[in-house]
Amino acid sequence: MYSHDIIKNRILVVGANGLLGQRLIAFYTAKENVELLGCSIEDQPTFSNVPYVRCDMAVREDVKKVVFSFYPDVIINAAAFTNVDLSETERETAWKINVKGVEYLAEACRTIDAKIIHISTDYIFNGLNGPYDENAKADPLGYYGRTKLASENALKIGAVIYSVIRTNVLYGIANSRPDFVRWVINSLSENKQIRVVHDQINNPTFVEDLVCAINKIIELNKYGLYNIGGKNFLNRYEFALLIAGYFNLDKNLIKPIITEELKQPAKRPLKSGLITIKAETELGYKPHSITEALSIIKMQLAL
Repeated sequence: MYSHDIIKNRILVVGANGLLGQRLIAFYTAKENVELLGCSIEDQPTFSNVPYVRCDMAVREDVKKVVFSFYPDVIINAAAFTNVDLSETERETAWKINVKGVEYLAEACRTIDAKIIHISTDYIFNGLNGPYDENAKADPLGYYGRTKLASENALKIGAVIYSVIRTNVLYGIANSRPDFVRWVINSLSENKQIRVVHDQINNPTFVEDLVCAINKIIELNKYGLYNIGGKNFLNRYEFALLIAGYFNLDKNLIKPIITEELKQPAKRPLKSGLITIKAETELGYKPHSITEALSIIKMQLAL
């Protein structure tokens, strides 16, 4: 090998069409030392500048084919069945994607000695006494949380090189279904009244912060479990008010309610959020404040 050759890190982004997946693709496209492949369940990608293949996480042969043909150094699993309420009734689908899919990825990783970085959630907790650190006892309230906890355990026993990132209330801009921020902006811009819960407390995670944390885990070759969340702990209603204030929208259109009023099939952890001291210490993680994140979003939306 000549000295001027660049040794490229081969990164496979699973769930590349989602919010996190798209931001990972954008981030790594700008890096010379990375060779990228995106895959998702959809036939077509939401991006045009990176190779893409369709892959159904619930099908073992699909997963093996993608991994063995690309031979990645790192797999970032940003794919999941994330519909919390639908998970209560579509249990088989949720389990196949969130648990079996991770088992298939781990199996393929083991064969080629690749590392997997897997995204998990604060929904593995009951929300009675958050925020939570990495050592807190898991006790999921709903089936979605149970599948995500099972996916973490699949990696623990999978004899595979892995990192698990737990995150919560991910927000940011991508060509996918609107996140909480865009939902608030769009609704208030159209003078629609919205109902927002004031009894769910989290530290919402700006997607660009999560991308940087994932990159640090790769760069520093870190393993194990990390919490990644935002700088501010607040309830969802307060978050909506901050968004409205920043974008000069009518706060009076936002009506505070309690979670019970929504009569959702799945219970939500109420007092939640994630303590990020470990990531700050070991990864140099420095999350944006919500106001700082909103200023970046404003530029991205060109508002």
